[in-house]
Amino acid sequence: KKNHEHHPFLFVFQPTKKNAMNPEYSFFDAVCKSFDKAAQYTQFDQGILEQIKQCNSVLRMHFPVKIGDKVEVIKAYRVQHSHHKLPCKGGIRFSEMVNLDEVMALSALMTYKCAIVNVPFGGAKGGITIDPKKYSAYDLERITRRYTSELIKKRFIGPGEDVPAPDYGTGEREMSWILDTYMAMHPGEVEALGCVTGKPITQGGVRGRREATGLGVFFGIREVCNNAEVMAKRGLETGIAGKKIIVQGLGNVGYHSAKFFQEGGALVVGLAEYEGSIYNENGLDVEAVFQHRKKTGSILDFPGASNFSKNTDALEAPCDILIPAALENVINAENADRVQAKIIGEAANGPLTPEADEILVNKGTLVVPDIYLNAGGVTVSYFEWLKNLSHVSYGRLERRFMENQNANIVSQLEEMTGNKISDEQKKLIVHGPDEIDLVRSGLEDTMIKATKEILDCWKQNPTIIDMRTAAFVVAINKVGTSYLELGIFP
Repeated sequence: KKNHEHHPFLFVFQPTKKNAMNPEYSFFDAVCKSFDKAAQYTQFDQGILEQIKQCNSVLRMHFPVKIGDKVEVIKAYRVQHSHHKLPCKGGIRFSEMVNLDEVMALSALMTYKCAIVNVPFGGAKGGITIDPKKYSAYDLERITRRYTSELIKKRFIGPGEDVPAPDYGTGEREMSWILDTYMAMHPGEVEALGCVTGKPITQGGVRGRREATGLGVFFGIREVCNNAEVMAKRGLETGIAGKKIIVQGLGNVGYHSAKFFQEGGALVVGLAEYEGSIYNENGLDVEAVFQHRKKTGSILDFPGASNFSKNTDALEAPCDILIPAALENVINAENADRVQAKIIGEAANGPLTPEADEILVNKGTLVVPDIYLNAGGVTVSYFEWLKNLSHVSYGRLERRFMENQNANIVSQLEEMTGNKISDEQKKLIVHGPDEIDLVRSGLEDTMIKATKEILDCWKQNPTIIDMRTAAFVVAINKVGTSYLELGIFP
């Protein structure tokens, strides 16, 4: 399936056929398997670990909606994995593949993801089992509003209880419907805007949310590449500049990831979409490829690039860093051994199967895990939630003060040195921070700190063989400590 242009998290898990190389497992079981692998490196009692692992609250609902002349019974879910921090946080997806196992797994991953990047939320996830393409905008609005009213009845939504966000099949439009329904049923609630994130800017959204996941991927990989010890083990020099990058997926996450890597000095040598993939060892112009696809409907036949017959061929092409940003399970037991990248950054959720993970780790490939690498979306959603609760846009109070202060500093420097600063340089120095400047700065700081924490944990535990396990250890320690400090386990 093609990654939706506006939705960073495309992961529809389907249990695979059981065989010697690829045993059958549920998505939630796969998450628990990673959890158990990391739990042995923590000091918590088994009961606490079991509490952390399980989903605290599960809401499964069926409700009727009149579509045309018929009544359809809609199946939907909302799972709150952990209440160690409130509110809970997680997206809502519209897909025919939505099922309870998937929603439970994604809610668990949200708990661990938020813990790693120090976002004070418990994990949650929701979904409606429909194909949104089969419904008109009017019918989707009716379904979304009815779903929201069901969440309200069961207290599964609220700025201090559970805060949804967009996911696969949903976007700003659906979030505005959710907000309007919530506000209609909570008249006069001063914090109502904080009941949902991913909203349009005009309804309390925050600038920088759309590109947040892709930018977070760039910041995370950049920080890994700045670690001399990690890079030396892969035979690479430190830094992003000059690294050869392949990105699978030109949706919201893949497109922005590729653009930020290119702007950071990397060579984007390969791009893949559902219709095929292209490669040029001297680098591709990401924006030009994107516009070529808009014009022709395909990335294939881009001038100066070689075509691959399958989109998955790009996964096996020569590069330093591979960024799967579209599909689940694209690297599996069958093709993992042919992947040539020395670093894989999981921009999508679950692009590697557990079997592929093991193969790649054993051959020395560094897998930077999705559990923290694609946390840019929830991090900026946190900033949006804070904006809604404070009722003040970022930069509104301090921007003019900072500009005046900087202008005074420039004047003093010119007077002391006798040198005139050019208008262009003066503009850069004097500039006060806009909302997007502060949001991106906060995201950069978050990803730098999270990367350092995971790498430090990995270094302090020599028996941990992969970065994913180190990330889970960091998450378990934070969630477990919160439970203990709450006094739940005397």
